[in-house]
Amino acid sequence: MTQEITLPDGTTAWLVTGYEEARQALADRRISKVVKAEELGLTPELTRSMLRMMMFLDPPDHTRLRRLVSAAFTTRRVEAMRPRVEQLTADLLDAVEPVRTPVDLIESFAYPLPLQVICELLGVAAEDRVEFREWSAIVAAGPARQHELPGALARVQKRIEHLLAERSAHPGDDLLSGLLAVREEGDRLSADELTSMVFMLLIAGHETTVNLIGNSVFVLLEDRDRWDRLRAEPGLLPTAIEEFIRYESPVANATHRRTTEALELGGREIPAGARVVVSLARANRDGDRFEDADEPRMDRAQNPHLGFGHGIHYCLGAPLARLQGEVALTALMARFPRMEPAGEVGRRSDFQCGVTKLPVRLHGQ
Repeated sequence: MTQEITLPDGTTAWLVTGYEEARQALADRRISKVVKAEELGLTPELTRSMLRMMMFLDPPDHTRLRRLVSAAFTTRRVEAMRPRVEQLTADLLDAVEPVRTPVDLIESFAYPLPLQVICELLGVAAEDRVEFREWSAIVAAGPARQHELPGALARVQKRIEHLLAERSAHPGDDLLSGLLAVREEGDRLSADELTSMVFMLLIAGHETTVNLIGNSVFVLLEDRDRWDRLRAEPGLLPTAIEEFIRYESPVANATHRRTTEALELGGREIPAGARVVVSLARANRDGDRFEDADEPRMDRAQNPHLGFGHGIHYCLGAPLARLQGEVALTALMARFPRMEPAGEVGRRSDFQCGVTKLPVRLHGQ
């Protein structure tokens, strides 16, 4: 389904909610990802870096950056992180295990785990992570903290530039060093491209994985039979992760898109220059594509969800998000088999879509 809507700022857009239409929109080259400088409302220096983000680029610029970054963000590098992700997970659970009162699983586990993972991947020192967490929260908050955004982005940019200078002088085995070193046929990432890439990895690589972990635990605890079944059948975990992403999409709507020419989508004529909003959450609940779309089925074998997008902008960090989801759920069910809900759950459903507060009793006491 495609319909014309009015956005909060008074402008019009076309909302895409049907699965087939959403899939088409995400892959259609006539729908551009390029953002105009004036749409960002940032300082010239910040704008220059933001406009080099892959998520705001079309081919051939996007193709070039994706190729270069993929050379550093390999499956081998991600899988090599599994033991470290398992150790970080164990450390966080060690800290909360002695607690006998209800704990907020988001604050104590789902939020810090992806932050520690992405910071270690990039080589961000432990003492800098509190600041990165606050900056990430401001960016992810959207309109609610819009007035804080320019200042937060400026501080992030300055810190990233410092990190890049450090890694350039003293390279290590982290992804940041890999991004600095990667080159192909003489081509390499520019300073602005490197800065924008780290921006994107910090924000997109953190908040969405928090949502994946929080949403997954919420769905499992909402119906105790799901939790018990997954504990009894751990082989279901990979398909369960995909189903949780479909059922509770970590990102509600795809990022900025605008038509470059008139086109037909979902039986509607959309003019050139029109804003297009693709609802990933609603497309993933389309009953014409998914049987029992409003029910989480952990054994759903055929699950071509759009939770990580589709087409050339498919999420580069999807393997890392899946890895963290699997490690987190495995550890939680093994360590706290009788974990149960213990209070009111906080939810958000703007650009991000996730659980913001999840009180639990770890041993069901």
